Amino acid sequence: MSSMEERDVGVAAAPGSSSAGLGVGAVGAAAEAVAGVAAMQEEVGIRREGPEPDPDEPPKKRMKVPEGESGKLEERLYSVLCCTVCLDLPKASVYQCTNGHLMCAGCFIHLLADSRLKEEQATCPNCRCEISKNLCCRNLAVEKAVSELPTECTFCLKQFPRSSLERHQKEECQDRVTQCKYKRIGCPWQGPFHELPAHESECSHPTKTGTELMGILGEMDQSHRRDMQLYNSIFSLLCYEKIGFTEVQFRPYRTDDFITRLYYETPRFTVLNQTWVLKARVNDSERNPNLSCKRTLSFQLILKSKVNSALECSFLLLKGPYDDVRIKPVIHHHSFSNDTNETDYVPLPISDSVECNKLLAAKNINLRLFIFQVQK
Repeated sequence: MSSMEERDVGVAAAPGSSSAGLGVGAVGAAAEAVAGVAAMQEEVGIRREGPEPDPDEPPKKRMKVPEGESGKLEERLYSVLCCTVCLDLPKASVYQCTNGHLMCAGCFIHLLADSRLKEEQATCPNCRCEISKNLCCRNLAVEKAVSELPTECTFCLKQFPRSSLERHQKEECQDRVTQCKYKRIGCPWQGPFHELPAHESECSHPTKTGTELMGILGEMDQSHRRDMQLYNSIFSLLCYEKIGFTEVQFRPYRTDDFITRLYYETPRFTVLNQTWVLKARVNDSERNPNLSCKRTLSFQLILKSKVNSALECSFLLLKGPYDDVRIKPVIHHHSFSNDTNETDYVPLPISDSVECNKLLAAKNINLRLFIFQVQK
């Protein structure tokens, strides 16, 4: 054994212990030290990379690209093409102000409606330039670009271009929510489309007795009967001898109160040889309707002519020939006389606040009025 080897053995050996035991203990201590250093390095490495993502955070927030890093193209385009108001990608028409800032159709109409309620000029939320239907135009290039961006199907969670997502969710997706074909006889089942054949083969409703089915069909007939009653009433009114209709244009005005309120009124018009006026108000003349998310319109019909006897009439409002607002017809009745020449305010039967904003955003509200004189 050389002198160098003797020195190594002397260092490794300790008094009162065997060389074999010392070798095993040294190896174990070294392994523990290496493992500890590796754990420390791993911990330091994780800390350098940043904190671990919170599992409770939404998926989109976890996938957000950190500053300074280049993410996917669609992620970068999202912030470029999003609406400046709601910060979401537009689903339909895209409007832009004179400086090029983008707004989805819903936010654009809402801004115009708010300006009408507050009696001020609508402005772009980014640059504060004036906006209106005449000053703003649609951006077709952005609409086409957004339609090609991928989005996730809410049922199967797969990625599809936005232009084809609606067709996929309605016709192609195997996980879309569907209903049993025996729903017409009371089956309440709802589930994914791929489970529909198995359910229908085991559905118990086709085997129900006639007595059980009669009870279910009776409830369905009630809703059908209400719809038929409306159509039958309209057909009955069309059989009247005296029928008149006209296009009416509601124009915006302000009250003379200290806090002015918006209301609408039509010019005088003649129907059935009588002079009439229509008035409308927003949220039943609520003090600050611009602060409310829910918006409604109500109207009243006023007879301006003098009559010798009571004039019993039925009337209804429908959308005009050039508007796209959805109005469900409702028939109203009133007996007009010199003392009772005004009807109560009745709600304009529009579907939701979005349709109301469409009317408020327009320069004027154009509708069609039908009046039927009841023969005594």
